[in-house]
Amino acid sequence: MTTDSKPKIATSEMSGVAFAGIAKGAGMLAPSLATMLSVIMTDAVVDSFSAKVIFEKVVEQTFNRIDSDGCTSTNDTVLFLASGASGVSFSDMQLESALLKICSDLSYQLIADAEGHTKIVSITTINALTEADAVEVGRACARNNLLKCALHGEDPNWGRILAAIGTTSATFDPYRIDVNLNGVQVCTESSPGADRELVDMSGEIIEIVIDLNMGSESATIMTNDLTAMYVHENSAYAT
Repeated sequence: MTTDSKPKIATSEMSGVAFAGIAKGAGMLAPSLATMLSVIMTDAVVDSFSAKVIFEKVVEQTFNRIDSDGCTSTNDTVLFLASGASGVSFSDMQLESALLKICSDLSYQLIADAEGHTKIVSITTINALTEADAVEVGRACARNNLLKCALHGEDPNWGRILAAIGTTSATFDPYRIDVNLNGVQVCTESSPGADRELVDMSGEIIEIVIDLNMGSESATIMTNDLTAMYVHENSAYAT
């Protein structure tokens, strides 16, 4: 499993039909799946054309929205296998729901085992003009090394977040951005909000909510903090 510290397995059942997934990956987790290898399996009866459309949508909303370090690789793979052995079929909506549950679970497990991390970080952008804008803003924050270092140091530095947003092509008003860190609105209309001392970042989970106040679309990107251990894991060996 290279640098994985544990196997990633997810299972569920719907109307007696089994869904299961396995995944491998702990670093280079970014869009295009990076060094992640995953297989999702079911004994449901599935139409291949519908399955492809549904699975691509699910992957875009799950595996392609984790970003541990912004790095990709050449051997990323995610497979969906259906044997049909149960003789049971589902509507497209039911199949999508079942796959979303498994893939969301595995995606979280990948981020929760990322190389050298001490924090699991969700970055949710709300009220964006488009979903693409929400994804771009979240990803820019997830790849901002200064912000990731601040998160590791448990520093609620919302200025790093605004700076990351400013690097994007998303539509936003630089005077209307709100930022919430672990339930505390530290930035209101791009200015200081609640006392930053109220933010508790001592736990493993950090939740960032960015309100662009431009529309109604949203998206969440999952990432980690940047640590000395991550640097060690990726520098203390010969290739």
